[in-house]
Amino acid sequence: MIRFALSKLAGLLVVMLVVSFVTFAVFYLLPSDPAQMSCGRPCTPENLAIAREFMGFGKPWYLQYFDFLGGIFGGRTFGTGATAIHCGAPCFGYSFQQNAPVAELIVDRLPVTFSIAGGAAVAWLLLGVSTGVLSALKRGTLLDRAAMTGALAGVSAPTYLVGLLGILLFGFTLDAVPVHGYVPFAESPVDWAWHLVLPWLVLAFVHAAIYTRLTRGQMIETLGEDYIRTARAKGLGERAVVGKHALRNVLLPVVTLFGIDLGGLLGGAVITERVFGMPGLGALMMEAVGQLDLPLLLGCTLFSAFLIVAANAAVDLLYGFLDPRARLT
Repeated sequence: MIRFALSKLAGLLVVMLVVSFVTFAVFYLLPSDPAQMSCGRPCTPENLAIAREFMGFGKPWYLQYFDFLGGIFGGRTFGTGATAIHCGAPCFGYSFQQNAPVAELIVDRLPVTFSIAGGAAVAWLLLGVSTGVLSALKRGTLLDRAAMTGALAGVSAPTYLVGLLGILLFGFTLDAVPVHGYVPFAESPVDWAWHLVLPWLVLAFVHAAIYTRLTRGQMIETLGEDYIRTARAKGLGERAVVGKHALRNVLLPVVTLFGIDLGGLLGGAVITERVFGMPGLGALMMEAVGQLDLPLLLGCTLFSAFLIVAANAAVDLLYGFLDPRARLT
């Protein structure tokens, strides 16, 4: 198991290195010039050259990439003398437009995104798996048809549309829950959860639909396997057959999908954050796009990629516990 974990960690590092190189090359080969945004007016060629040198854009892009990697592990200093700006490790760059290290800006937004993603993930996993299992056990009944109808609606509906309908119904019509803003957990745990109820429900409805359909299909297939019939022939109760024997195999594809969805959501729930006015990583990325803030956009993209890769690595490790055969791959 230790060798399995180390191999996955090595793969994670290789993937992140490739992603960082490709992302850096794409962003810094764009025709836009970040130094032009910070040059001031009038921006003479001399002032533009000074701004590029100060921001670290005076070198070829591949040398800038090595400086970027070095900043992640050992920090980085922009400029020289009294005006120098030091960015401590891990330095994902410096946003000269917001006058702050990129890592600091990302950390400030993390609680919002993690709050949205964590609560929604728990909700859609419990709702989707339990509904899928129940639907498979009650196959062909009214409950099964109702569950599949709801799942079809969830799969078909865009997130922004479900969010807007939720705001209209629960926020404006019923005035039951807040529809905008975020309250830090440390300030008031109750208000924190209360402001997140609607985003959690919206994301849970959209994602749980996929898990319901997947779990139902896997459960129906698994219940027809020979080892399930053998377990029933031995006199095991239905709860033991489903919970101990069938559900473990059903969860394998569910875990894979969960890792992908959670990693993507942790990287920034852009649509949900915009609909509900949540200042998370998705909103920060949109600000960077609007301001052409390439260091901030690069840092957000790489951090989001890291979360997705890390979530998939965690899924691989969990696979090793659920199915020992996965350790051999």
